[in-house]
Amino acid sequence: MRLHQKKHPHLERLLTTAKPITLGPDSKVLILSDLHMGNGGRRDEFRRNAALVRSMLRDYYLPEQYSLVLNGDVEELFKFSVEKIQAQWSGIYDLFLRFERNGFFWKTYGNHDADLFEEREYRLSKQMVESIRFMYGDEAMLLFHGHQASILLWETYPVVSRAVVLFLRYVAKPMGIRNFTTAYNSRRRFAIERSIYDFSNQAKIVSIIGHTHRPLFESLSKVDHLNYRIEELCRAYPAAGPEERMQIEERIGELKTMLDACFTEGKKIGLRSGRYNNIVIPSVFNSGCAIGKRGVTALEIDGDRIRLVYWFKGKQGRRFSSDRNSEPEPLGDTGYSRIVLNEDHLDYVFSRIRLLA
Repeated sequence: MRLHQKKHPHLERLLTTAKPITLGPDSKVLILSDLHMGNGGRRDEFRRNAALVRSMLRDYYLPEQYSLVLNGDVEELFKFSVEKIQAQWSGIYDLFLRFERNGFFWKTYGNHDADLFEEREYRLSKQMVESIRFMYGDEAMLLFHGHQASILLWETYPVVSRAVVLFLRYVAKPMGIRNFTTAYNSRRRFAIERSIYDFSNQAKIVSIIGHTHRPLFESLSKVDHLNYRIEELCRAYPAAGPEERMQIEERIGELKTMLDACFTEGKKIGLRSGRYNNIVIPSVFNSGCAIGKRGVTALEIDGDRIRLVYWFKGKQGRRFSSDRNSEPEPLGDTGYSRIVLNEDHLDYVFSRIRLLA
């Protein structure tokens, strides 16, 4: 790790003060972020996927011996009190704590639940930290929520958070006004990701974040991955046999349909690429969120591999089709399925960072 100019003091502080955890060849870690748990009412965004989260934790990750990290904004304190949240989701908290038997359970805090850091009666107070530094051999992966990259938000947080809480609880909530956070603002989202990307390359580390609700794998957005995959298939086409050419043509057609869907959606939200310079460096990963309309995205570290996965019920949406031609794996008879969206070796990731950053 090499830090040069002090361009990112908040992020540099997170790296130096992070809780160190050494990962071994058999380590398994699930990373979830942005649950935004509420009181169970209609304004509780977590309610939509609560049964899915409960099932995937209890029936898949616990038996598979995963440790667990919740990477910020677990509770939605801008809208609800911690007392009501803990009362509503008591069973989920019990489930979180069971992961300590598998190795460890930690929770970082985000901008929506930072006030819990000083709350002694909070059920997860002993497991709460601001950042974690996973050591993979001599390499580092810094896990933090991501709001710290916004200097204005972080330095004005005590004042801003009180104003936001008052507005959301007593104005927006009764009137049904949508919660306009960073997750819904593409310009702010891109600026935060860019800042973290610059810092990660400067320090030659991997950063694992949440906050923006946008899944990222190796600093690439879904659009980037689709474009790269289409390019790979086009290059393979001339040397392919007749049968393989038909398969390539069919797969490119599927990818083009997925790409068109991304651009159609992008017109609504202000589409931006995940690329921040001419050479893509795989230094930023984002677990997405647990409150998606169609399912939950998460990151898995499994020995020497890192994966972006998607959990869903029923039909798989095109937006979350696998870049690795993976097939959905049903979770027993629950009706839920898991699919690997992307996967790579950590050794490859760190080699690219070391050579290109």
